[in-house]
Amino acid sequence: MSVAKRDYYEVLSVTRDCDDQTLKSAYRKLALQYHPDRNPNDPAAEERFKEAAEAYSILSDPQRRAAYDRYGHQAVNGNAAPGFDESVFADFGDILGDLFGFGDLFGGGSRRRSRTQQRGEDIRYDLEISFEDSMKGLGADLQVPRLEACARCQGAGAEPNGGMVKCATCNGRGEVLYQQSFLTIRKTCPTCSGRGQVIRQICQQCKGEGYSRTEKKLRVNIPAGVDNGTRLRLQREGNPGPPGSQPGDLYVVIKVAEHPIFERRDNDLHCTLPINIAQAALGAEIGIETFDGQQTIKIPEGTQAGAQFRLRNLGVPEVNSRGRGDLYVHIDVQVPKKLNKEQRRLFEQLQELLPTENKPHEKSVFEKVRDFFTQ
Repeated sequence: MSVAKRDYYEVLSVTRDCDDQTLKSAYRKLALQYHPDRNPNDPAAEERFKEAAEAYSILSDPQRRAAYDRYGHQAVNGNAAPGFDESVFADFGDILGDLFGFGDLFGGGSRRRSRTQQRGEDIRYDLEISFEDSMKGLGADLQVPRLEACARCQGAGAEPNGGMVKCATCNGRGEVLYQQSFLTIRKTCPTCSGRGQVIRQICQQCKGEGYSRTEKKLRVNIPAGVDNGTRLRLQREGNPGPPGSQPGDLYVVIKVAEHPIFERRDNDLHCTLPINIAQAALGAEIGIETFDGQQTIKIPEGTQAGAQFRLRNLGVPEVNSRGRGDLYVHIDVQVPKKLNKEQRRLFEQLQELLPTENKPHEKSVFEKVRDFFTQ
């Protein structure tokens, strides 16, 4: 007696109007939950795994899904091998590979792994520049230590004529097949690392390494506004990969030297301007040098220590943008530590004209209320 099949939407626990992403997510969840490697010697879990794969193989195909929605199982009987659609496993081969550590399923992940291998390593170059250069930008010439493919063997590590032979382990395919439960699994050949060939005679120039260490001169354009830790990427300027593949990238990491006057905070600049007591009391116009030339600061009468003035659009340029931060000038009123006779005489005269009663400032109503509630 045959057992009636469950509704495919019920198998995947999705609604009949679900989209492709919802369908795929539901399938992956069930595939990971009931995979035989997670449930050894559990026929029920294996059946659930096959059932989910079969349901997804039908519903993920627009034509077969439409036929199923109209006629049910009768419309797709004989058209699907239960649970073994190669494209179905390719959808989640990366997840199963990461989870169980047995490589790639049915070739789907193998192509992805191959692309990952066909690329050289990225390299890093630390470059220190002055604060002024970070504000204006510059072009810098770099001497970058890196690897270069051997001119004789082009990175293969073997003599050009007859130095490589077909790998006996994988018979030149670059991958080997394993049987995992009822699945056939492809894995990169451990002998040739996927190359399909092994070295019989090493290259006499590079002694089998395939590469030589050298320095390459490169020109890099550093935009205005870069900060500590800014990374500039130069594509394909890293170390070479296997023969016929693309090299990696070069990352230039910027370190900006400190400035004796200006301090950077995000895209704003801050500096401290010392003034004397007379300038603070009477007011003054003081010129300061900025990265945009000399600017005049108007100090009003009675300026107190700690006051600050904002000069718009004189801060750090935004990288690859027209915007800029602001410049904040903080006032430091300096009291002379030593007076000459004339200065002392003038201050004594001033002292006679200024109030001499010194009392602590009386607290405001708000300060009294705050103190009451914080007792």
